[in-house]
Amino acid sequence: MQKEFFIIIGRSGSGKGTQAEMLQKVLESKGVETVVHITTGGTFREFITGDSYSAKTAKEITNSGGLLPEFLAVWNWSNIFINTIKGNETIILDGAPRKMVEVEPLHSAIHFYGYNHATVIYVNVSERWALERLVGRNREDDKNPDDAKKKMQWFEEDVLPVLDMYSRDPRYKYLHINGEQTIEEVHKEIIEKLG
Repeated sequence: MQKEFFIIIGRSGSGKGTQAEMLQKVLESKGVETVVHITTGGTFREFITGDSYSAKTAKEITNSGGLLPEFLAVWNWSNIFINTIKGNETIILDGAPRKMVEVEPLHSAIHFYGYNHATVIYVNVSERWALERLVGRNREDDKNPDDAKKKMQWFEEDVLPVLDMYSRDPRYKYLHINGEQTIEEVHKEIIEKLG
């Protein structure tokens, strides 16, 4: 089977990580040999536990609900790609890009690694829905309701324009998914729309 590149985007709390894991299992069950789920949030959370000035500054921004600067976002997923991709993987990228300036660098990476196209899966949930789930996760960067609301604000300001662009860009297959369903129903909709 031909290797594929999937980008899963949604608000914090939308369940995109869960859906990425479920998609990975389906692909593997269909005989895709190497499926790699790359979660940018997970590697950022690991990065900010470090002792460097950069890590400490990034932790302050993250824990106050802020969006890290573009150079760190591109460094994060670029570094993961460089250290992970061997050439035959199907990639599921979860949590990037978060700003318009990341789109073309990511597209250049998709092209560089030999993917003919990419599929964008937008797990759409309302702010109210997402905030209810963030509280239940009990992560340090979600504990303060004001900080969680900041995440919703930067999603509106920064990520929605990215999604609008992807929905109109012929280089990408774009799937709009209703995320306000059960986990199983969201998964079913993704699989049906993937065909």
